[in-house]
Parts: sequence; structure tokens; C-alpha cells
Amino acid sequence: MEKTLSRLVLAGTGSGCGKTTAACAVLQALVDRGLKVGAFKCGPDYIDPMFHRAALGVDSHNLDLFLAEGDTVREQYRRYAGGRGAAVVEGAMGFYDGLGGSTHRASPWHAADTLELPVLLAVRPKGASLTLAAQIRGLLDFRQPSHIAAIFLTDCSPMLAGSLKPMLEGETGLPVLGHLPHLEEAELESRHLGLRTAGEIGDLPQRLRRAAETLEEAMDWERFFALFDRRPGWAAPPSRAGGGGVPLAVARDEVFCFAYAETLDALRDAGAEPVFFSPLRDEGVPEGACGLYLPGGYPELYAGRLADNRAMRACVRRLVEGGMPTVAECGGFLYLGRSLEGADGGSYPMAGVLPGDGVRRDRLVRFGYANLRAEGDSLLFRAGETVPVHEFHYWDSTDNGGDLTAVKPLTGRSWRCGFVSGRLYAAFPHLYFAGRPGLAERFVRAAKEYGEERISHEV
Repeated sequence: MEKTLSRLVLAGTGSGCGKTTAACAVLQALVDRGLKVGAFKCGPDYIDPMFHRAALGVDSHNLDLFLAEGDTVREQYRRYAGGRGAAVVEGAMGFYDGLGGSTHRASPWHAADTLELPVLLAVRPKGASLTLAAQIRGLLDFRQPSHIAAIFLTDCSPMLAGSLKPMLEGETGLPVLGHLPHLEEAELESRHLGLRTAGEIGDLPQRLRRAAETLEEAMDWERFFALFDRRPGWAAPPSRAGGGGVPLAVARDEVFCFAYAETLDALRDAGAEPVFFSPLRDEGVPEGACGLYLPGGYPELYAGRLADNRAMRACVRRLVEGGMPTVAECGGFLYLGRSLEGADGGSYPMAGVLPGDGVRRDRLVRFGYANLRAEGDSLLFRAGETVPVHEFHYWDSTDNGGDLTAVKPLTGRSWRCGFVSGRLYAAFPHLYFAGRPGLAERFVRAAKEYGEERISHEV
């Protein structure tokens, strides 16, 4: 049934221009046409890929040119786009907005240029008409090649789209492939970390279906497939992920939902077998686990329920203090603290492994990319190493640790953070294991050694 090898970046003029809704509608429409589709997200965003997964029923993958080098990003793209009839890469922010907002590094344009992909530019024509053409012309000229192949109008009525299409095509030389009107019944709700997660929107499948049905009539599909037919000159590398490895307990539920699919694959590639559990519902970490991974998420929204699960908190504390190799990022870091201020304003006890208390702030804290510098050897790092990381959180801790140094890449601003040892990484910064495979290898090696020590003690 597959008739194409469509490859494209769906980028936008800025945040709030309807990229995610458009991307999900395109993905759903492609799936409905019988295509095996792959989805990607530029940058470190965890939430938008959840919506891609809701449309596809498969993982969506991040492509981040700060957290990983160009060759690695190309390899990741080949790995996950290979064998698929279509692959859609959703951009972040504005088309050229990259590192620090003042460079194009890690921008959607950088991704398109690195992967040599054509771009479908999402434009929201609110309060402008001919000026849109001037803006698009500027985007076409700003970097060469721009890779922009076509325009798509978002939040745009059929009547307005009909009047804008000939003008934009004449002024920019780009085809306008279609439009998506404002669909109240297909809106994706937001909160302080961006969109609400896919699991929190109960009627999400119906919303995506409605958007895709509308797009089916509003997109020039024949032209779409002609413009974005890209037959890669490479073969998909064989998947290296397999079962039967060192068991790693990985927290996964509505609280701990910020784990990159590529990080889990990097752990599998290094010889681990992730075993998922819920700190919200389960009574303990899975039996036989040799390592513990607590990713980020929304513990502040479930602080009371996490506190009520005393058995799990006690189990986690016993294992971490007993030397189980543990990686805890952002929300996982807060869970290891003494207490956490919930979104309701209450204070709730957490695992009590670390000395700090999680508290709410009225703004983003230490937001964005940074480089994490290690001054000594530990579970994941070796002395003198620098690893790219990302932070995005409104909660903070009264004690963030001081074993590592984080440095902003453009300004040089730095701060101390993190608790690390030979068996622990606990800090706010999110790591991207796929960008630095050595981190996964060290984590899995330590977990294997822990398992062997446990067996020898039992004997």
C-alpha cells in the first residue's frame, strides 16, 4: 500500500504557530493512508513526541544537535527512519531559533541542513497578509540553502486560505499545499511546561482524528507527495537493541514520563534490559533489578500520592543507600529529596535519600542548554569530561548539590549542582545517553557489577 518515501521537516515561523497540531494531523493522515510512518522532534522536548506516539502507536525520537554531534544525529535518523514509508520531523520554536536564541545551532534549519531534508513551513496568518510574504521571503534568504519547499497555513479559515494562496505563491515562489482551520474540538491544551501530556487528554485520539479528517480535504496530497519524495542513499542500520541484558528498573508512569526513547535504546545497546515500574502504584522496585533510573516528569502534580506510597519510598531509599547504581534526573532528583511542595501548595515527604526539599518557583529555573563538567570520577563521568545537558523546570531544591559544574555555552555563566558518587547521578540536568554512549556503558557496567556483588553476598 505504500507508494512513497516522503521525508520532511515541518517547521514554523515561531512558537504558537500550530506546529504540533499540524504535525499530528499530517502524521495521522499518513497513517490512515496505510503508510508506515516515523516521527521525530527537533530539540530536547519530551512532550510533543508523546503526541506523535498517540498518532502512530510507535515511539517518536528526538534529534538534538546540541546534545549530540551531527554524525550521531544522522545515525539516529537513519536508524529510526529506515524502512518507513514516511518520516516527519517536527521543528521547535522558530525555523532559525537555536542555541541561546541567537544562533542557528540546534535549530530546525540546522536539522534540515544536517539531514538534507526539505521543509514544510507552517505559517499562522493572524493579523497579516502581504506582510507574510515579506517574512517568508526573509526566511528564504536568511541562510542558504533554506531548504523551504512549501507553505502550510495554520489556524486559517478556508476563505482566508483561498485569498492568501495565490498571493503567497506569486510573491514567494513557494506552493501553498493546504491549510488547517481553527478546530476547537482538536485543540491541544497547555500548562507551565508546554502542552499537557498525551495521557492527560482523554479524548486525544478523537481530536487527532478530527484534525486528520479536516486535513484530508484541505491538503493537496498529490503535490505533497511529489515535493517530499526523498529516496535516501543509505540503508537503515540494523537495530542493536535486544533483550536478555542486565535488568535496569526504569520508572515509567504518568509521573515519570520524561525519558528519551533513544536513551532507553542506548542502555539496551550497552547491554541492559529496561524493566518498567510505577513509583506511584507499585510497592517496590522490580525484583532482580541491578540499577535504577528515575527520569523527569511531573512529581509536583502527584506529590500526595507519591508520599502515600510509603513502601515504594522506603524501597527506593534502601536500594540507593545500599549502593544500587542510580540515575535520577529532574523529577527523579526531586523524588530522592526529603520533601516536595506539591502543585496544591502542600509539603509531602519523598524518598529522603538527598538533603534538599523541592520547592516551587514563580519562573523557569536555570532554563535551557548547558555543559556539565566533572571534576572527579563517578558513576557516569570521568574527571575533566564535559557533557551537554538540558534543564526545564519551575521547581527547585533547597540543596542542589555541588559535585558538578554546569556552564551556559554562550554566556559562560556557571553554577554548582548535582550529587554524584561511584554509584549515583542525581541532579536537575537531563542527560541524553544516545549522544554520549559511554554514559550508558558505564551505567550498565556498574549495574552488572552490583548484580554480581549481590549474588556473591547471597552465596
